[in-house]
Amino acid sequence: MIDKYKEFTSISFENNQPGVLEVIFDGPNLNAVDEATHSDIPQIWSVIDQDPEVRAVVVRGAGKAFSAGGSFDLIDAQIRDYDVRMRVMRESRDLFYNIVNCNKPIISAIHGPAVGAGLVVALMADISIAAKNARIIDGHTRLGVAAGDHASMVWPLLCGMAKAKYLLLTCREISGEDAERAGLVSLSVDPAELLDTAREIAGQMSAGAQEAIRWTKYSLNQWYRQQGPLFDAALGLEFLGFGGPDVVEGVASHRERRAPSFRTETSS
Repeated sequence: MIDKYKEFTSISFENNQPGVLEVIFDGPNLNAVDEATHSDIPQIWSVIDQDPEVRAVVVRGAGKAFSAGGSFDLIDAQIRDYDVRMRVMRESRDLFYNIVNCNKPIISAIHGPAVGAGLVVALMADISIAAKNARIIDGHTRLGVAAGDHASMVWPLLCGMAKAKYLLLTCREISGEDAERAGLVSLSVDPAELLDTAREIAGQMSAGAQEAIRWTKYSLNQWYRQQGPLFDAALGLEFLGFGGPDVVEGVASHRERRAPSFRTETSS
């Protein structure tokens, strides 16, 4: 099962039970998503979709985090280079639609920080399981760009508009336990139980009625497909921001560990 995924060198893979592929964020800086990872993670879902040996997927992070978000080097490249920005936007689009269209059930096991592109995978999984002390953060507006890669569309559907606006506009951190209460994740468990719980559910999916499970997923994901224009607009607005001045200040303030000083007047 693992051999056909060797081309994806920025991500690790394991097969610990029949029919279940484990996709593992495994890199420096708490599994931050660098340029190679951002290129790989949209592509794996089409391969998984066509892999007859895979009946369920567990996505998790190695070490102390699920994924700590995009690397500042990649963000810098998007700010400087229009072509890089457009490539990353296409990859972000493909990540969203390829997860939606993958016919295998995806279970995420979220621990530690879950931010950025990794958070897209964590919350778009069909069943999302978070450690109670997981740290879920969408930091787009703190960075100086619109929350567009999935959040503006997915979060209101999961936890309601009021909570989604509160979390996305303020970039407030929410724990795994509170995320379950809000409906943002499917389930929260004690940290020691996280991986076993995810594997147990994946095993159940792997042993279940495959057509019934896959067609149910396909039907439920019509909610996402119907809102495709909303996602596309939000994504475009996010990447429009990477060409503006606020993201430069946002990155600088992160690096210098200080509060940002954004413009107070805009043309919008």
